[in-house]
Amino acid sequence: MPCLNEAETVETCVRKTIGFFKDSGIDGEVVIADNGSTDGSQQLARDAGARVVPVVDKGYGNALMGGIRAARGRYVAMGDADDSYDFTTLGPFLDELRDGADLVMGNRFKGGIAPGAMPPLHRYLGNPVLSFVGRLFFGSKIGDFHCGLRAFDRDAILRLGLQTGGMEFASEMVVKATLQKYDIREVPTTLSPDGRTRAPHLNTWRDGWRHLRFLMLYSPRWLFLIPGLVFMTLGLLAGVAISAGPVRIGAIAFDVDTLVGASAALVIGFQAVLFALLTKVYAMQEGFLPHDRRVQRLIDWWSLERGLLTGGLLAIAGLAGLVASLLHWRGHSFGELDPRDSLRIVVPAATALVMSFQVIFASLFVSILGIRRRQHPPLTDAAEEAAGVVDAAAHKVAGERQAVPAAAEAAAADAKDDAAKDDASGPADEH
Repeated sequence: MPCLNEAETVETCVRKTIGFFKDSGIDGEVVIADNGSTDGSQQLARDAGARVVPVVDKGYGNALMGGIRAARGRYVAMGDADDSYDFTTLGPFLDELRDGADLVMGNRFKGGIAPGAMPPLHRYLGNPVLSFVGRLFFGSKIGDFHCGLRAFDRDAILRLGLQTGGMEFASEMVVKATLQKYDIREVPTTLSPDGRTRAPHLNTWRDGWRHLRFLMLYSPRWLFLIPGLVFMTLGLLAGVAISAGPVRIGAIAFDVDTLVGASAALVIGFQAVLFALLTKVYAMQEGFLPHDRRVQRLIDWWSLERGLLTGGLLAIAGLAGLVASLLHWRGHSFGELDPRDSLRIVVPAATALVMSFQVIFASLFVSILGIRRRQHPPLTDAAEEAAGVVDAAAHKVAGERQAVPAAAEAAAADAKDDAAKDDASGPADEH
């Protein structure tokens, strides 16, 4: 249980959980991940039977990760220490884990939300929308992305390498588990009004934005690729149509001003598509996102040489367009031109030049990302190392052989000296 000044409720939560352990015959512990409480929550939790683990780094996610790492059990259940979740109902969670699940999520919308337990903005807009976005972006089947009561296999969750420190930690766990093809299940759970008199730590707009931002950043397809393809398609279709002449739809005429806008849309869309590719490659290299075979095949095929060749061809087309515009200007004795004619040559040429450099720079950057970091082993010759071991063994054996005769000679000399002493002392004794 993450804890930050929960003196009003932490003792109740701990006692309920320990009671559940005893009644169910479970060998368990309650870990309070304290995030710097100043109201005596720590001692209250200890008195109730919990183990308190201090977590220095502030934030919901940091506190939970500190507690998860400190936990000693195979399975871990997490829940808020504000008495809004009923820890005596963890039985179904444990049953699913024992049945092979990696992560078991509670679903408050299926289990029941008591009056006053969740603000209407969260209940009817925030949670449903963010959960829908998560299902859309990542193909998850979870209906309540942000339920604070969940249980999981400790080792499986630690393998995910969770990194966020704030409230978006709840989304990160579900997203990464989904991407790693974990067995994720849901059980209905209830939500009651918390037992605190102070305001909750959750900030509606700030934390809602952090959840949405995380979902977008972890899905380059929806953040860059799809919008980029839409922009590219619209810009290309409009640009090709208007380059041949004005396009009229009823009383509205689309001319060179629209051509400039179409060119901008094409460039922006193309840049977004390239950025989606670069983001995906980087995330795969650093382990933020799982390996994607389709992207890998594309990268393997799109070599630096192909990128330079494609960029060079676009640059040649752009330069040819600029030459054509100069010839057009020369045909008018380098005088004033009609923009409706000249822009139909200049704008496509400039667009081709801009895209040529985008292709070249992106190809160079992908090649840089493909240079893997390595730690080279020390420069040693295996043959020399083996020869050194053999020589050392030989020297040891030779030393042992030399030591044996020397020891024998020393023993013989000692025996001879003892015998001489005995002979010298014999007559004296008789006298």
